[in-house]
Amino acid sequence: MNKNRKIEVWVGLFMAMGFAALFYLAMQVSNLGTAYTGETFDVTARFDNIGGLKVKAPVTIAGVEVGRVIGISYDPQDFRAVVKMGLQSRYLHKIPDDSFAKILTAGLLGEQYVGLDPGGSETTLGNGSEITVTQSALVLEDVIGQFIFGKGQEGKQ
Repeated sequence: MNKNRKIEVWVGLFMAMGFAALFYLAMQVSNLGTAYTGETFDVTARFDNIGGLKVKAPVTIAGVEVGRVIGISYDPQDFRAVVKMGLQSRYLHKIPDDSFAKILTAGLLGEQYVGLDPGGSETTLGNGSEITVTQSALVLEDVIGQFIFGKGQEGKQ
């Protein structure tokens, strides 16, 4: 009976470690494991197409996370998506206001995030600023359609 009890304890420990590993993996995939909880300032950008961008997606500069997407809405006046980003306050007045915002895809799961490329302006982004130079998400269906359409036009010439 003592030997069975030891096996049960080891199986229980193994199961607990398995659940902890699954929890860790879920946090990494959902981008919640590295969430910044300090002060932020808000910046917006307008995109023609945001693809699969979601709230809480990272905002990066040179691969370093500087903030998160905190809101996504639609502007019926100019028919574009408005992405509101919360950037960490330590970058307040340190990012040029002519920076370029683009929606990029990372990883095997195809999660999308906002990448910022700093410009060369002397003036910087502050709370409530808007990034005007943007590049929309690359939509795979559009690329495939252009490829097929292009191949169809080649045969006609």
